[in-house]
Amino acid sequence: PRSMLRARAFARRTGSTPRASRAARARAPTRARARESARATATAATTRRRGATTRTRARASDAGTNKKRDGGAGNRKRGEGGGRDASGVTSSPEEVKALRAQKLDALGALGQRGFDYRFDRTKYCDALQREHEGLENGVEIEGSSEAVCGRVMAKRSFGKLAFLSLVDERGSVQLFCDKKRLDETSPGAFEMITELVDVGDIIGVHGSVKRSDKGELSIVPAKVQMLTKALLPLPDKWHGLQDVEKRYRQRYVDLIVSPEVRNTFKARSNIISTIRRMLDDDGFLEMETPVLHTQAGGADAKPFNTFHNALGMQLTLRIATELHLKRLVVGGFERVYELGRVFRNEGLSTRHNPEFTSIEVYQAYADVTDMLELTEEMICRCAMKACGTLTIPYGDVTIDLSQRPWRRAPMNDLVKEATGVDVMAFGDDLEGAKAAAIPALKAHSKKAGEGIKGVKLAASVGHVLNEMFEAACESDLIQPTFVLDHPLEISPLAKPHRSKPGVTERFELFVVGRELANSFSELTDPIDQRKRLEAQMVTHAKTSAAQREAAAASGKDELKALEDEAYDVEMDEDFVAALEYGMPPTAGMGLGVDRLVMLLTNSPSIRDVIAFPLLKKQDS
Repeated sequence: PRSMLRARAFARRTGSTPRASRAARARAPTRARARESARATATAATTRRRGATTRTRARASDAGTNKKRDGGAGNRKRGEGGGRDASGVTSSPEEVKALRAQKLDALGALGQRGFDYRFDRTKYCDALQREHEGLENGVEIEGSSEAVCGRVMAKRSFGKLAFLSLVDERGSVQLFCDKKRLDETSPGAFEMITELVDVGDIIGVHGSVKRSDKGELSIVPAKVQMLTKALLPLPDKWHGLQDVEKRYRQRYVDLIVSPEVRNTFKARSNIISTIRRMLDDDGFLEMETPVLHTQAGGADAKPFNTFHNALGMQLTLRIATELHLKRLVVGGFERVYELGRVFRNEGLSTRHNPEFTSIEVYQAYADVTDMLELTEEMICRCAMKACGTLTIPYGDVTIDLSQRPWRRAPMNDLVKEATGVDVMAFGDDLEGAKAAAIPALKAHSKKAGEGIKGVKLAASVGHVLNEMFEAACESDLIQPTFVLDHPLEISPLAKPHRSKPGVTERFELFVVGRELANSFSELTDPIDQRKRLEAQMVTHAKTSAAQREAAAASGKDELKALEDEAYDVEMDEDFVAALEYGMPPTAGMGLGVDRLVMLLTNSPSIRDVIAFPLLKKQDS
């Protein structure tokens, strides 16, 4: 009947139960049963609450709510605990979920969808706070009307008053719910708030603006709309989500209950947009290169392997974007960059994740000195955007980015300063370099002594230098330091230094003891490039054979672990062919975005700055 359709439409528009139609009266017994069920649920909750009367009264007294009619929900938030229902009584997650499902049915009886379609807000909470910053305590703006929405993060009920803390993406505001006023505009809404709305629910509210007696900016609701009913409880506010691995697995919960985590990912977004904006403004073009490669290249790392069924091809996920971006430079693009994910099938640590984000930049007719300036400027701009200062706290130290230019030191000088060994003075005398390096590392420190194994397996004097640097110097580079002049043997894609034999025009940037960026004057000579790549293949094969022999002597487990980490290095003939068509003098730089975000957000682990890091699969 049309009357029934009109009644239903009215209920959808108003969120209340129309009483004028005959159809509505016909449905009254059903609704009465639903209300009776809701009241029974509420009664049970009330009975449970009486078991915690002392704690409730203590909280009410502490908040001063009974005397001043102000819940102060925005200042003292309280969650439900991982196994608490809205009353604060311990129960299993399954019991809480079942109780909330019952409330969802009761909401339907009141004309609320439970999972609504949209809500038109007038302002975000932070905008409301700014706009009414000067509003005096106890004053309500007559005739004001605002619509806000967000998640309920705290809730207190005291007789005919209820106080909720509503949080959106940008801020929070208190809901000052007065039963008498609310029931005048939305009959039954106050009961819905006190009995059917839980911490974690997402609601929308229309109402006037008021500053409570205790100074809390509030919305006095005239209408309340359930937008999403949360079936699972949030962790307790005071303890939060303490299991670190669970925080990573259930990042969505971590983001809900931890504003500082949300701030980290906001900073990450700002850092990435700052990088893009700077490069775009400098005339660089953002490019997209393949993720699937026929062979790994651009770095010395173990790739992920996959298979393309239709083409019948073995493929790898890219370990770097470098070689394809250089092909674009050959093709005539003089300034290009790519910001994207790369993948390396290697171990995990606080600094390493199998998939991570990098930015690679290539500029034609430039050399490594241009990249020094570009790298400093990029990081400083990101710091100002994310932190508002160039003095950055990280752990127990303070990083000063303002002292430009940053320190610049050749790798060999740093090793000589730390160990007393001038490695490059040995020329081609590999055994002499090893003989000097091993006792020097032993004498330096126990940690440096761990690098002796790498020195023994080193295939050249340049590799000895690199092993000594990583063992004795790297972790001590706290303030930003550009390490210059890397050996030829470990830099197959960099040009030889124009005035220093045996090294390349290359730098790595280190901050807080970890590598942040890598850059060089790109090797453009195809003949030299082929020789370097061939030498890299030979060195890799020799080193792998020596490692395999040592592992076999240690036992089957060591050998299996080594085989799992083994990978081949191949010649990229197409890349060499591209160079043979002619590549202009070019400088390139790669920067680890995740590590930069770690630095600028004072995050100790790379997993803290990746929204959904890869984790070991849990047993069901």
